[in-house]
Amino acid sequence: FILLDPMRRNFRDREIDSANEIVEFDLQDVRDADLLLVNYCKSSIGTAMETFYASYHLGKFVIAFSPLSFADASPWMVRFCTKSLPDLEAALTYIEQHFT
Repeated sequence: FILLDPMRRNFRDREIDSANEIVEFDLQDVRDADLLLVNYCKSSIGTAMETFYASYHLGKFVIAFSPLSFADASPWMVRFCTKSLPDLEAALTYIEQHFT
């Protein structure tokens, strides 16, 4: 697997004037990905938008790991994550079983 860290680009102290760049780089990463592994530990509009774009618009597999129960999760994340698992180890095991 080739893994991309979405935080690899440094926009610290330039988030406001770089908003369009940040979003376009994130969307390009989603377009280039074969599947998405999502750390859903808290609500994030960016994570939700990327998940929706990947799943709904591009038909990509989105695997999330989250400590949140379904009752505490956003309905959008529940709907557009193809598979949600309780932790990173379970998500990696799932990927290994189904994508290697």
